[in-house]
Amino acid sequence: MAAMAIADQAIAGGSGWSQGGSGGKGNRMSRLYEVMFIVRPDVVEEEIDKLIAGFTASVTQGGGEVKTTEKMGRRKLAYMVRKFNDGNYVLLTVEANGAVVLELERRLRVTEQVIKFITVRIDEEEKRLAKVKALRNSRRKRSAEPVAAAPAAAAPEAAPATATPEETSEAAPEAPAAAPETAQASA
Repeated sequence: MAAMAIADQAIAGGSGWSQGGSGGKGNRMSRLYEVMFIVRPDVVEEEIDKLIAGFTASVTQGGGEVKTTEKMGRRKLAYMVRKFNDGNYVLLTVEANGAVVLELERRLRVTEQVIKFITVRIDEEEKRLAKVKALRNSRRKRSAEPVAAAPAAAAPEAAPATATPEETSEAAPEAPAAAPETAQASA
C-alpha cells in the first residue's frame, strides 16, 4: 500500500516533474547562438573589452556560457548607421537558453556604444552541416566500392572466352538459323 502511494505521488508530480510552466533552470534547453554587435568607432579598445566583459558576465549569471569571443576589428559599414560609416565588430558564441539571450539582447539594445546587433541560432545549422558531412562520407565509401568491383567485373567477361567447345558449337548454329528467317520476312 505504501509503495502504491509513493508511485501515485510520483505520477501526480511529487517527484519534481513540472506539468508546464517555467520549471527549474535544469529543464530549459540550452542552444547555441552567435551574437554579433557593432560598437561605435570612437570607443577605445579598453571600453570595448569592458563591454564584452559585461555581456559575458550577464550570460554566465543567467546560467549560460560564452564559448568564444572574437574581436573582428574596425570595418566599414555597408550603409550609414546612427551617423557612423564604420564600427568595431565583435562576435560572441553563446550557449544559453532563450531567456538569457533575450536579456543579452535587451542589454545590447540599451547600451549606447552598441549601434547594431544581430543574434542567430546556430545549433540547427550545425546539425544540418553534420548531416551533410555524414552524407558526403557515405558517398565517398560508395565511390571507393566500384574501384574494387572493377576487377570483379572484368572476371565475368573473361569467363565466356574460356567456354568449352561444346557450348560454342551449340551457340553457332542458332545464330545463322535466325538470319535466314529475317531475310524471308523482309522479302
